[in-house]
Amino acid sequence: MKIPIVILAVVFLLIAIRQIGNFRLQIWQIMLGGALAVLVFGQISPQSALRAINLEVMLFLFGMFVVGEALEQSGYLAHLSYKIFKKAKTIDQLLLLVLLVMGIASAFLMNDTLAIIGTPVVLLLARHHKISPKVLLLALAFAVTIGSVMSPIGNPQNLLIAIYGNIKNPFITFLKYLFIPTMINLLLAFLLLKQFYKNGFHNSILNHSQEPIKDHKLAFLSKISLGLIVVLVFAKILTVFLNLKYEFRLTYIALGAGLPILIFSERRVKILKSLDWQTLIFFASMFVLMQSVWDTGFFQQFLNGFKLTSLPMILLVSTVLSQFISNVPMVALYLPLLEHLQAGTKEFIALSVGSTIAGNMLILGAASNVIIIQNAEKKDQTLSFFEFAKIGIPLTVLNLLIYWLVLII
Repeated sequence: MKIPIVILAVVFLLIAIRQIGNFRLQIWQIMLGGALAVLVFGQISPQSALRAINLEVMLFLFGMFVVGEALEQSGYLAHLSYKIFKKAKTIDQLLLLVLLVMGIASAFLMNDTLAIIGTPVVLLLARHHKISPKVLLLALAFAVTIGSVMSPIGNPQNLLIAIYGNIKNPFITFLKYLFIPTMINLLLAFLLLKQFYKNGFHNSILNHSQEPIKDHKLAFLSKISLGLIVVLVFAKILTVFLNLKYEFRLTYIALGAGLPILIFSERRVKILKSLDWQTLIFFASMFVLMQSVWDTGFFQQFLNGFKLTSLPMILLVSTVLSQFISNVPMVALYLPLLEHLQAGTKEFIALSVGSTIAGNMLILGAASNVIIIQNAEKKDQTLSFFEFAKIGIPLTVLNLLIYWLVLII
C-alpha cells in the first residue's frame, strides 16, 4: 500500500473518532497532521506542496470570511435573519424555511458562501427557539449541498463541468434537469431530519425577537458587501450565459465584497483576528495531502475497467470517489474521461449530481460541511462524524435515486 493512501486512511479514521485519550482533535488539526506526514515521509516536495495549494479557493474563502465576520460582528446578520425567518410559527415551518432559503440561495451565491454566512444564523435560531443546534446545522449542510446542484455556479465542481463539459446553455440545462428533483430532495431532507430527531421538536409557537444593530457603520458596509456579492454574481452569470471569453473568477467576487470592510471599517483588525483561520489551514493542508494521493495514481487505476459512461456508474463512482479525493479533484479526473468517450449532456449532469450530493454522505464529502463544523466549534457546537453519517448516508441514497429517475426519463 502506498504511503499517501495509508495516511489518508488514518486521517479519515481520526476524523471519525476525533479523540486520542483525553485529547479532543479538531478537523483542521487532523488534516494538517496528514499534510505534514506526506511532507516528512518525502511523498511530496515542499515546492510541489506549495503549488498544490489552490490560491483561488483560499482567496475566495478569505474574502467571504471577512464579509461573514463583519455581518456577525455588526449585528446585521441577526437582523437579516429575523426578517427572513420571522414568518415561521412552528419548528416545522422554520426547518423547512431554512432548507428552502439556504438551498435556493446556495444555487446562486455558491454553497461555501452560504455555509459561512448561514452557520451563525442557524445557531442563533437554535438558541432563540430552544431547538437542537444539531438539527439546524444538519439542515444547513444538506440545504447548501442539495441546493447548489441545480446551478452551474452553485459550487466549484459544477462550474468546472459547465465550462469544460459538453453542456449548451448551462444555466437553462442545469435548471431543466435538476430544479424539480432538487426541490423534492430538499423536502426529503426535511422528512428525514424530522424522523431522526423526533425529540428535537416541540409544539410551542415560535416568538421571534429582532436583534439590535451593534455597529451601524459596519452594518452599512456589510450591506454594501452583500450588494456587491449579488451584483458580481450576476456579472458572473452574464459572462457564462453570454459565453464571453473574459474570465470572471469567483475570487473577484469574494475579494471585491470584502474590500469595503477592509478599507473603511475601523474594526478591520478585530475582524481579521476573528477570521476562521483554522478552516483556511484545513484547506491548505487538504490540497497538499490530496495532491500527494493524486500523484500515486491509485484512484486513477481504480477507474480502469468500469463502464464509466453509464448514468448509474457515474453517479456511484463520483459519489464514492469524492469522499476520498474531494469532489473538485474527482471532477478534474473524470471530465477528460467523459470527453474522450464523447459522453452526452445527461452524463455530465450526472457527474455534477454525484460529485455534489457526495457532500451529504460524510463530513469530508464537501468543503461546505467542514466550514459549517469549524464555524460551529468556535461557538462550542459540533457534529460528529457518525451523527452526520447516520442521516447523511440514507439521505444520499434517496437523493441519488431521485436524480437518477429524472435523468433516465
